[in-house]
Amino acid sequence: MKAVRFHGKNDLRFEEIPVPQLKKGQVKIRPAWVGICGSDLHEYLGGPSLCPTTPHPITGETVPLTFGHEFSGTIEEVGEGVSDYKPGDRVCVQPIIYDSTCGSCLEGLHNCCWQNGFIGLSGWGGGLAEHIVVPTSTLYRLPDNVPLEIGALVEPLAVGWHAVELSQFKKGESVLVLGGGPIGISVILALKAKGADKIIVSEVSRRRQDFAKKFGAHYVLDPTKDDVVKRCRELCDGLGVHYVYDAAGVQAALDVGIHATRARGAVINIAIWEKTCTITPNDLTFKERRYQGVATYQIGDFQKVIDAISAGDMKPHEMITSRIKLSEVEEKGFKALIHDKDNQVKILVEVGGGS
Repeated sequence: MKAVRFHGKNDLRFEEIPVPQLKKGQVKIRPAWVGICGSDLHEYLGGPSLCPTTPHPITGETVPLTFGHEFSGTIEEVGEGVSDYKPGDRVCVQPIIYDSTCGSCLEGLHNCCWQNGFIGLSGWGGGLAEHIVVPTSTLYRLPDNVPLEIGALVEPLAVGWHAVELSQFKKGESVLVLGGGPIGISVILALKAKGADKIIVSEVSRRRQDFAKKFGAHYVLDPTKDDVVKRCRELCDGLGVHYVYDAAGVQAALDVGIHATRARGAVINIAIWEKTCTITPNDLTFKERRYQGVATYQIGDFQKVIDAISAGDMKPHEMITSRIKLSEVEEKGFKALIHDKDNQVKILVEVGGGS
């Protein structure tokens, strides 16, 4: 079968690999649509970091690996012991790999597993292939009114949803989102679904400022021109915002975010940082602010996002800014995100197509 395989820095190959064999408790899926994630791009540009170069403790695999962890598809075949899914079922896949035995897993925090990984980054195949085999524990059915291409957006949307839920945001509270890329937009959509009526976004790119407005931001600031801290206080009765969601992962934005947060507010970090950052603890201590990390999503977040889409509370279809073929992933996918990032939110790869 054809697959897009990551071999190392700037080394992505469209090649022939064996069809995976179905085992007990698994299903074989034909991927339909696959999103290209910022973490995929990070691996491509910088070389293996999230992808293992020594055997992963759960999968036992190393690079080269098939990319693709944001995807939907149709079940082709079910393995022994599988009774609750059948061929033809439309699904999306929650790609977290966890061991089920560590302290975090035993507490139900599978996304914080001590040995965790991801389908499409750590082994077990990936969505950028004509077939993939996964355990049934990864599957979420798509309702009839949620198309397969929207199903491929559930994974990044779940990241935003989890961040908002973990922050304990309540309707009526004010927020600042740092960064208007795909995850920033996912946060905006989650906040809108939960009734937020004061969403402020800080974003440098003019095009991404426009995207933020389109998806529901009430105020959009340009940190190169606006005093973001001052504006947040002006917009929030002199107090600052209740929550900051950092989807940027750069020092300048973090510094602004902390000072834009009101007393006893919280800064929620979603970004994967490429460089070490610095935080002055006194900036947290004297205002009793919190700084909290969030790790992707927990079990159940996918279903909440699917339900919100199905009910019309989340309308993410305009996140899709480009659709390409499997054979075009490097040229029209990765390189487009490198050279035309500001005009892209989510590039989807059509593998099997379908609705």
